[in-house]
Amino acid sequence: MTPGEQTTTAPYGANTAALLQGWISRTDLARELGVCEETLRRWADARRGPAFVKAGRKILYRRAAVLEWLETQEKVSPRRARAGGRR
Repeated sequence: MTPGEQTTTAPYGANTAALLQGWISRTDLARELGVCEETLRRWADARRGPAFVKAGRKILYRRAAVLEWLETQEKVSPRRARAGGRR
């Protein structure tokens, strides 16, 4: 290699943070949502939870997809009718 030349390959794992930017693990998502990982597994099995990808044994959720899913879970509570008759 001549002076001033740079190598084009980075050591394994050097760019992992950049590669997975915008993605979150099942463990981290469970912690952020305040649920256990088993709940996320059950949701995935029932196709109720946020979309995910499987990379080998690792489950990853795209943060934007989780936010979209959370928005679809938003419910407007109906106004309750007043109980009783005239006053």
